[in-house]
Amino acid sequence: MVDIKTEITIQCPREKVSSYASDPDHAPEWYVNIDSAEWLTDKPLSLESQIAFKAAFLGRELAYVYKIEEYIPGEKLVMRTANGPFPMKTTYTWEKLEENSTKMTLRNQGEPSGFSKIFTPFMSKLMEKANQKDLKKIKEILEQ
Repeated sequence: MVDIKTEITIQCPREKVSSYASDPDHAPEWYVNIDSAEWLTDKPLSLESQIAFKAAFLGRELAYVYKIEEYIPGEKLVMRTANGPFPMKTTYTWEKLEENSTKMTLRNQGEPSGFSKIFTPFMSKLMEKANQKDLKKIKEILEQ
């Protein structure tokens, strides 16, 4: 089982952080490994929305579709892979610390199967490092 939770404090109002982070069109800007995001359903983001992502991880190209499972604007977004090589649930939460300060949490949970199960500890470490880079990047973008 992979269960990685990373968080960062961003010096921006919660509404700005959550609206930017929850917009799939911005994902390639702040996710180190995501190359593209394509809407498979109509905008705006809502329950049942589906977004196709293309990413690179461990030198391999990955293509997967996330389906929105829970969405509370400004507070929480939960997505789960509808298909792809690695079943994954991704959760974002945003907590207002002060007027212009937000704690953003990024959590990835998944159950690798088959051959990739052997590499779970290794993959977990790489995913954690990537998540930390992603959160640093979104912080850098939003604090400009």
